[in-house]
Amino acid sequence: MAAVEGLAQAPVKTTVNNIRAFEDGDKVFLQTVYNFAGAGEQVGFDVFRFDADGKIAEHWDNLADKAAPNPSGHTQIDGTLEKKDVDKEETRKVVAGFVGDVLRGENPDKLTSYYDEDKYIQHNTSIADGLSGLGAALEAMAKQGISMVYNKTHMILADGDYALACSEGTFGGVATTYYDLFRVENGFIAEHWDVMETLADKSTWANENGKF
Repeated sequence: MAAVEGLAQAPVKTTVNNIRAFEDGDKVFLQTVYNFAGAGEQVGFDVFRFDADGKIAEHWDNLADKAAPNPSGHTQIDGTLEKKDVDKEETRKVVAGFVGDVLRGENPDKLTSYYDEDKYIQHNTSIADGLSGLGAALEAMAKQGISMVYNKTHMILADGDYALACSEGTFGGVATTYYDLFRVENGFIAEHWDVMETLADKSTWANENGKF
């Protein structure tokens, strides 16, 4: 309440633009563009858990500044908006496999099996389309001595052909939270949006729940 009151009293109105919205059981997950009190646009993923009375009981989020289009001309929020009415459990299975095998590095040799050749739309701010674009970006980071590590995935939420994976790890040695939204098509990863955020030091946490 204190945070909302502070925004209400700010001289510049806060704006909220929901781009995509999904539901999985008692959770709703959203991709949104915020501008808090005129501080500048930020792209975020929010996860809300609702209780039996339909009230918001829990919330997680990841935010990043809105950036220029990536090497393929895609932004953090553009791309496919349609949600297909397909089995969400199949979508979750594909994304869970990819996150474990590839992002957490449990079976990296399976990388190419998750893509339909080079057909892959990328919305990460620094990576170009295609499996080739991903490979080039990872190679460039390796040359700079930058490692992107996923240690643990806390939840994978799915709705239709979309799934959001919420993970934590390190980026360049700095504790980081990763929120990755995937669109699955014909059993392959077809499109990807993400928000990475540095994990605040525990001494600054405002409660004992941390981030998950």
